[in-house]
Amino acid sequence: MKILVVGGAGYIGSHMVRELIAEGFDPLVFDNLSTGHEWAVPDGRLLQGDLADRKRLHEIFAAHSFDAVMHFASFIQVGESVQEPLKYYRNNVANTLNLLEAMRDAGVTRFVFSSTAAVYGTPDTVPICEDAPLHPENPYGHSKLMIEQVLADCERAWSLRSARLRYFNAAGAHPDRRIGEAHDPESHLIPIILQVALGKREVITINGEDYPTPDGTCTRDYIHVCDLASAHTLALRALLDGRESMVYNLGNGTGYSIRQVIDVCREVTGHPIPIAVGPRRAGDPAALVASSEKITRELGWKPRYAELRMIVETAWEWHKKQG
Repeated sequence: MKILVVGGAGYIGSHMVRELIAEGFDPLVFDNLSTGHEWAVPDGRLLQGDLADRKRLHEIFAAHSFDAVMHFASFIQVGESVQEPLKYYRNNVANTLNLLEAMRDAGVTRFVFSSTAAVYGTPDTVPICEDAPLHPENPYGHSKLMIEQVLADCERAWSLRSARLRYFNAAGAHPDRRIGEAHDPESHLIPIILQVALGKREVITINGEDYPTPDGTCTRDYIHVCDLASAHTLALRALLDGRESMVYNLGNGTGYSIRQVIDVCREVTGHPIPIAVGPRRAGDPAALVASSEKITRELGWKPRYAELRMIVETAWEWHKKQG
């Protein structure tokens, strides 16, 4: 089956493409390469273009008969979204509407959407279940929740069926070390810490140490990027088999504070990794930890990299290879 992977040259999208090929699907990648990398896409699978270009989108759908679409082409930095909300609403909302319009016109009715734990905001309890209140605290989270609502409306209007996957902190790299996390500039915690171990940064700055957590630093749930990809494949198969729309959290169910993550990185790399403390980052909840019981129960998903050390080890092998 032919699958369009939007944003398939990026970090998560490129791992998704590898997973789809391994599972017997025929993925094509639509990406503008603004943050993705051509080298991350297998030969012959890149259809370069921008979601803002409605004409290009309709050309792609006219030229190919897709069985489903998977969407990873979003801006994802919480702090930046607070500073530049229009940038996030334009890309994450308006451009996604362009994609959905092209799907509707082409008769494609299966959609796997990369959502986020940020739709919950600061939760009342952790771990967070899918029926927890939705109170995003930053434009990034708002933009994702808006699309979740759009998907529900499209289902009523033209029978679009979707999987809305709310995942927590993606981390790690493919075990073959051919693809991994390569943002420029880097914004995610684990690769930034590893850059310190590689001598590319002097210190890791902790943004706030006065949160209501055991050590005062933010607590997050880290999930390996390959485990994310396998969950997306299960959701895709469920849609293709005729299941109704679904929403799932994706995480390992264990929270680690920033200081704990740094300690694990010290153990894996053997580097002291000095730290500095800065102010809180705007829009950051204190703790986000997933309950993934629902997708485990309904689709049989089980993470292969359940321990943070395992996740960090794959990331470290990737970053060492890059030098």
